[in-house]
Amino acid sequence: MQESRHQPTAPTRSQWVAPGAAIDAHRHDDHQIVYAARGVLAVTTGAGTWVAPANRAVWVPAGTVHAHQAHGALELHLVGLPETENPLGLDGPAVLTVAPLLRELILAYTRAPDDESQPRGRLRAVLLDQLRASPQTPVHLPAPTAPALRALCAILHADPGDPRTLAALGREVGASDRTLSRLFRIDLGMTFPQWRTQLRLYRALVLLAEGTPVTTVAHSCGWSSASAFIDVFRRAYGHTPGAHLPPGGAAGR
Repeated sequence: MQESRHQPTAPTRSQWVAPGAAIDAHRHDDHQIVYAARGVLAVTTGAGTWVAPANRAVWVPAGTVHAHQAHGALELHLVGLPETENPLGLDGPAVLTVAPLLRELILAYTRAPDDESQPRGRLRAVLLDQLRASPQTPVHLPAPTAPALRALCAILHADPGDPRTLAALGREVGASDRTLSRLFRIDLGMTFPQWRTQLRLYRALVLLAEGTPVTTVAHSCGWSSASAFIDVFRRAYGHTPGAHLPPGGAAGR
């Protein structure tokens, strides 16, 4: 990532971030929970990108250089925790499932006055309890390091709907499909189909947050039909794509 700034204390607050706006690369001495109650948030570190729609939050450990990107109008909620307090026991970024109760706790905690009152202390204790019980979800798009893999992934980032096989893409970047398959497993920890599906789901979340109709999103991201896209999306996120459209967004064509 680019040169980062050091912001020692991770803030606890809520704020609106304009569509397309970014928060540049920075790091905290504290842990931070980053949650978008509306819109889609992408958090990028040197290891890749974590994508969080409204039923997900991103755990950013202390010292991790990270940048934020807003897709759609973003209602951002930030919870800072001291480095000594790690309810998740995680030393790397992760995406967490945000159940309805955890959502309301995050909203209340980030909107309430930041003081040392007993009610706020109790709210914080329940929030931490819910965090400990929050399962991780695989909404991570790892960044490649191998040159051939970087070239291939750049092609698909530019057009996630590119239907070419790994062998065809390999001819363009000068590597065999066998070599690329091995690099995907070693460098990214997943197969080529898994990575491409994750990329397509990431792009789909971005397009939906911008108000793109579901059918258009499906075809832009490489699915043969809207029904096929909806099925994959529901299995990945637990609900249909229409839930991510902004108010007034078109669900159909």
